[in-house]
Formats: sequence, structure tokens, C-alpha cells
Amino acid sequence: MEIRSLHFVIAMVAGWLQREQGEVIAYLKEENKVLREQLGGAQIKFTDSQRRRLARRGKLVGRRGLVALGCIVTPDTISRWYRQLVAAKYDGSKRRGPGRPRTVDELRALVLSMAVDKPDVGLHAA
Repeated sequence: MEIRSLHFVIAMVAGWLQREQGEVIAYLKEENKVLREQLGGAQIKFTDSQRRRLARRGKLVGRRGLVALGCIVTPDTISRWYRQLVAAKYDGSKRRGPGRPRTVDELRALVLSMAVDKPDVGLHAA
């Protein structure tokens, strides 16, 4: 009998949590609608930090979820921001040096003098 009552309590708590989450989601959807009405088609300028935060959260929600929410940013934009975020994570350009090291002037002078002194060295008939 105890197990049944425990299941009943768990089911009640789960139902309450689900209803509360549904109310929060409904509120956020309505808030998004109001914000879009306030914008009147104007674009919002996001900072890089805001784009990163929206991209991370949007990836977890998924495309269908974003469409259902009626976000202020299109799902395609969220996807693009996420791809750029991942690409920037694996971009090694900040760790790379300026390129191949320069040839030392002394080495260049030595190679040129060898080429002038012995022009036939290194040439082999096949």
C-alpha cells in the first residue's frame, strides 16, 4: 500500500511541475509576441555575448521548439550563430604564428656564394 501512495504523490508532483512549466512557457510565448509587436519589424542589434547565449540555448531547444516559441530571432539565424560559434571554437588562427620563419641573411649569402663558386654542383644527369 505504501508504494501505491508514493507513486500517487510522485504523479501529483510531476503533474504540478508540468503544469507550472507549461504556464511559464505560455507566458514567454506571449511576451515574445508583445516584443515583436513593439519592434514593428525593426531589427535588434545583438552583442556577440547575446548571440552566443541565444545560440547555445537555441541549439538545445531545436528548430521545432524555436518555431513553436515564436522567437524574436528566426531559427535559421540561431542555427547560423551556432555554426559560427562552433567554427570559432575550433579556429586555431589565434594560436598560429605569423608564418614561416624568415631566412637568415647569412644563410642566404652562403647559398648564393656556393651557387656562384660551383655552378655545376647539384646537377646530376639522369
